[in-house]
Formats: sequence, C-alpha cells, structure tokens
Amino acid sequence: REYRLQNLLRTVESDFDYIIIDCPPSLGLLTLNALTAADSLLVPIQCEYFALEGVTELFDTLARIRRVLNSNLTIEGLLLTMYDERTNLSGAVAADLRDFYGQQVFNTVIPRNVRLAEAPSYGKPIILYDIRSRGAESYLQLAKEVMTHDKKSSRQGLERTAVGYPGDFQ
Repeated sequence: REYRLQNLLRTVESDFDYIIIDCPPSLGLLTLNALTAADSLLVPIQCEYFALEGVTELFDTLARIRRVLNSNLTIEGLLLTMYDERTNLSGAVAADLRDFYGQQVFNTVIPRNVRLAEAPSYGKPIILYDIRSRGAESYLQLAKEVMTHDKKSSRQGLERTAVGYPGDFQ
C-alpha cells in the first residue's frame, strides 16, 4: 500500500525536473506514500513555540521511515513559515532553529501575510492570486534557493520532494 504513489510517479518522472508532493497534516496513508516516494523532505516550521517540539518528533519519525520504507529519504531543508518580524517569538524561534540545525534551515523565510491566507479561499495558489505580495515573492525566492542548492549538490535526475509539517508526525 505504501508504494502506490512511488510506482505511479515512476511512469511520469521523466517528464519533470521536480515533483512536489504537498502532504496533508497527518501521518496517514497519503503521507506515508509521499514519504516513500520522495527523495527529500522540505519541512515547513511555523515560527511558534510548539513547532520547535515537533521538530524532534519529526526526526524520530523520519528515522523510522528510513528504516522501514525509504532508506534514501533526506531532509531538503527546514523552512521558517508564518514569520512575523514584529514579534520577539518569531525571531527567537528562527534563531533557535538556525543555532541548532544550521545549514539545514533555508535562508528564505515565509512571512505571515494576509494575501497568503486569502489565496486558498479563492482556489488559487499565491502566485496566481497576487504575485506582487510578500508571500508570493518569498515562495519564488524559496524556489530559487532550492534549485541553487540542487545545482550545488550536483544531483542527477528527478527530485521528488515531500512537504510535511512537524506536527504531522506525532
């Protein structure tokens, strides 16, 4: 059951440079399929206190996934989201993550942004909803950072990245 998505992606992977799998907020069968099919995991972390606790659980779950389902799964990086430069908490969470995980934390930070919150209610990704918003600009910057990182690491072939949230892995 856990290999269905992986088998399906093999039939189309030559058509794409990247396949991004956005995981639901739970560690159910869909997320297990994504983590089994993925080459790497991009972890969005909200700049809030409880998100820090979830990171440890995430790495424990990742170790189990590697042992049982996908020994090649790596961490693409940790992405700071819902960052609010006006609060001390966002700055403290960002500093703690960067101190502990260093280069694994992306330089790009996704800000708390009204347009990001509105876009799903209109059924559009932020790039189509308001490309000039801070949120859209941040996601475009993230895409550049991921591609630059990919070139630096000299990866060959397709990159399948699952996106999962620390709280999902409890």
